[in-house]
Amino acid sequence: MELFWGQREDIDCWMELVRSVSWNFPGLETEEALLEHRNTVLSFIDKRQAICVKEGANILGVLLFSRSHNMICCLAVSSDARRKGAATMLMTEALHSLDLTKDVTVSTFREDDPKGTAPRALYRKFGFQPGELTEEFGYPNQVFVRKSNYAVGSV
Repeated sequence: MELFWGQREDIDCWMELVRSVSWNFPGLETEEALLEHRNTVLSFIDKRQAICVKEGANILGVLLFSRSHNMICCLAVSSDARRKGAATMLMTEALHSLDLTKDVTVSTFREDDPKGTAPRALYRKFGFQPGELTEEFGYPNQVFVRKSNYAVGSV
């Protein structure tokens, strides 16, 4: 597995991965939503705020982040690549690209949601702590915050 910046020519493989996990992401239930997400990914690629993990030509993991909001926006890993370090590779690179002198945020599933077990553990590993309860796409979420004073070498 290798880490790469997303490229426009990756979009079909990128979206193939997104489609394969879309059942697990509120807001990606329809073809229209997937098309909108594709356009979002292309925008993030153009701003160099999209990274992916590849094995050969296959994309196994993707992450979108926002420098202007200092946040992780979307993280997805293929079921075949889970527990193999793809998410850790993505998070490490994203954090290196964000301003760690400020709080970094990510929105994820709430504690009582079974979908949240793995992502919450990953975010905790990187120093994120539970914050405010929110809702996105009509689905209950929780913001996780990595405080600016979190020790950088802790991961």
